[in-house]
Amino acid sequence: MASKFKLPLLLFLLFLTAACLASKDPELKQCKHQCKVQRQFDEQQRRDCERSCDEYYKMKKERERGKGRNYEREEEGDDDDEEKNPYVFEDKHFEGKVETGEGRIRVLQKFTQRSELLRGIENFRVSIVEANPSTFVIPTHFDAEILLFVAQGRGTITVIKEKRGSFDVKCGDVFRIPSGAPFYFINKDEHQKLKIVKLLQPTSVPGHFEIFQPAGGENSESFYTAFSWDLLEAAFKIPREKLERFFDQQKPGTIIKASREQIRSLSQHEEIIPRIWPFSEGETERPFNLLKQHPWQSNKFGRLFEAYPDEFSQLRDLGVAVAFANMTKGSMMAPHYNSKAMKIAVVVEGEGGFQMACPHLSSSSGRSGRWSEREQERKGGRTYQKIRGQLRRGVVFIVPAGHPFSVFASPNHGLQIVCFEVNAYGNTKYLLAGKDNIVNKMERVARELGFNTPGREVERMFRQQEEEFFFPGPNQQEHEWAEA
Repeated sequence: MASKFKLPLLLFLLFLTAACLASKDPELKQCKHQCKVQRQFDEQQRRDCERSCDEYYKMKKERERGKGRNYEREEEGDDDDEEKNPYVFEDKHFEGKVETGEGRIRVLQKFTQRSELLRGIENFRVSIVEANPSTFVIPTHFDAEILLFVAQGRGTITVIKEKRGSFDVKCGDVFRIPSGAPFYFINKDEHQKLKIVKLLQPTSVPGHFEIFQPAGGENSESFYTAFSWDLLEAAFKIPREKLERFFDQQKPGTIIKASREQIRSLSQHEEIIPRIWPFSEGETERPFNLLKQHPWQSNKFGRLFEAYPDEFSQLRDLGVAVAFANMTKGSMMAPHYNSKAMKIAVVVEGEGGFQMACPHLSSSSGRSGRWSEREQERKGGRTYQKIRGQLRRGVVFIVPAGHPFSVFASPNHGLQIVCFEVNAYGNTKYLLAGKDNIVNKMERVARELGFNTPGREVERMFRQQEEEFFFPGPNQQEHEWAEA
């Protein structure tokens, strides 16, 4: 009889232990929280995600116990920067999927390859395409939903669903390509490069996508060649010899030069006009231009454009918002944070910097000069790691939900950033400085008690900035506040 109670009791103890671990370790808690809020995950994917969080946590604790201080010192010398700042990705973190004399396609490494803190966006990837003037990118399809932003240039994209749809695109356009849909595009400009930033959501293997090319390329083969010649003979009703000659001939590459006549021919298309729902099942929606929307914020220091999934059908089932920030030289964004959305930001032009407060690294890294987790619990306090990064063209940085951050442009360059915000439904931006900051919305008594400072002084500190979102940056302030 007693044996019947051993297994339930053991399971209860294991559950209790796991619950204790989750409540004590903020990294594990954040990891599991991100698993729960992913709208695209089904129940099984959520369980797999949470199980991976537990496995990572156990592995981390075993490593800390087994290697001790020697391990920590060794890691501090080799991977100190990686551990301190897993939120900024540079050129070295990209893989060159395609590179020809006419352009290149680069793909950012998986986010969780850098840190488990980024598990909330594990099923998203970033890719950057650059095509030289007057070029053609050969037909292909992906096992991933694709959301693209045209960062520079102009072109024509053709997508095939039940029908063929060709769409002219230009700087600022946002376009959705469904998973599995064949597409190809041209850079129709004779002088300027076409640059496209893509956010991909794989549909087969979480965090991993594949590229399928019917025509092959210089360093890749056609997927048709995976079939037997007998099967291809029957499918095409063409003799094997002709099929072999056709598929074995050398292809020039994924991005190839096109003549002026070819570009003109591909540009003179008939666009398929989508019909009104529900009669547009087989057709592709037109792109929309983000820069033609009314800006959410705008002044002489910068402009911020946003498109949310409840406003644009191309974004709806992805639950992703798209934003574009254009900042003038020496300006900055107000420190703020997102309530729910996790931001994936790509610098498309300019230079500047990024700063963020992160509680996870400060409590889990065990570096000298910071409180340990036990000390924090005893003191009832918390410390934050100062995450910083230099921004320039091609840099990608991540801002998790709830993390206060700010971005600023250098004194000599403006800064342009395109952002994809995952889990955007119901998201709110909370401003921490500027005339609309959250402290200004609190009662005077709440400000006094919270900051342990007379209400007038708190009010004076938080009402000094007259701008709302874009300000003069740290290298442009005239320090009038010091004299006030």
